[in-house]
Amino acid sequence: MRTILIMGPGGSGRTTVAAATARRAAAEGTRTLLLGGDRTDTLGTALGTGTGPAPAEAAPLLTVWRPDAAERFRQDLTAFQTRASNVLDLLGAARLDAEEVTPLPGAEELSFLRALRDAALSERYDLLVVDMPPLPQALPLLGLPEELRRYLRRLLPPERQAARALRPVLGRLAGVPMPSEWLYETAARWDLELAAVEAVLTDRHTAVRLVAEPGPAGADALRTATLGLALRGLRVESLTANRVLPDAAPDGWLAALLAQQRKTLAEWRDTERTHDLHQVPHLGRDPRGGDDLDVLAVPAVNPAPAPVGWPVADRLAEDGVLVWHIPLPGAIRDELDLVRRGDELVIGVGPFRRIVPLPSALRRCTVAGAGLREGELRIRFAPDPGLWPAAGR
Repeated sequence: MRTILIMGPGGSGRTTVAAATARRAAAEGTRTLLLGGDRTDTLGTALGTGTGPAPAEAAPLLTVWRPDAAERFRQDLTAFQTRASNVLDLLGAARLDAEEVTPLPGAEELSFLRALRDAALSERYDLLVVDMPPLPQALPLLGLPEELRRYLRRLLPPERQAARALRPVLGRLAGVPMPSEWLYETAARWDLELAAVEAVLTDRHTAVRLVAEPGPAGADALRTATLGLALRGLRVESLTANRVLPDAAPDGWLAALLAQQRKTLAEWRDTERTHDLHQVPHLGRDPRGGDDLDVLAVPAVNPAPAPVGWPVADRLAEDGVLVWHIPLPGAIRDELDLVRRGDELVIGVGPFRRIVPLPSALRRCTVAGAGLREGELRIRFAPDPGLWPAAGR
């Protein structure tokens, strides 16, 4: 299945473009699922038909699903209490009834990611169109599975499960009970679920379609989004410039707005990262219903773009180093921070931060320097004589 993540700043018409994209794909014969995560039915407003927690047909070959995060959280908590019943009884804890449970901060985001995973793994559809939250919420959301898996591995490392037989002995020696089996089983289950979400996001058939209204605010939001997506290694399929005014705009403030849009569009055309630029016209009103969405003439879903690569170049013969190339379009040297921690590299760029494992060859090297050129970070690694095999050995 192809997955298209529709992303843009708040108020950019992101939901409308997502609905129009899904309608076009379905009209062209593609079995399409449109997934939305807003609490309010913004997708239903755009489509002209209500949406909800049960998948419903909005048009031939088009299904819309807006999962109920609160209900899913109640189900998860109830199941967790059942699995941990022995521990809760030991502690004398009173269980929560489903009707008194309200979602905790972050629960909606996790529920949405799980819904995205379930939708992407479904065999009933050929295309998944995801109406993501606004950019300030969407960018951290995309990194959540990787970060949570890292926390789980650090706090409950899988290799500790091999010491199950020793836990009773260790508990007596320490004078306190050791973690119960269910804790590790729960951690393993969470890791598996998060890995499935991460696999969907990083799959070669998953891409991002950015949506923005041409202008200073839209341009700033796109620069930040492009940098954040690049740090996550996510592919940008295209940029949709939304609500573009006609060339025959009258004099006055509309003419000034048109000139501003033209300037921004020219800048986007000249920027290599957004060479696949599409313009969606302003209808003079908020699009409502299938007819309006079809008039927008959003671009068709493209074939999967080329994967984003972080290659390691072998420059040992010429310069005695290996060079790790990491594309970071829009990065600024003064906002770049690099720290090596064992076999990991902490990359901070602008408002974003990511911890990535080093490729195996680089783990036997020391950092020899780094440079930022033409939107690409190049980190030089020199072989550690104590770890690197000697030539001919």
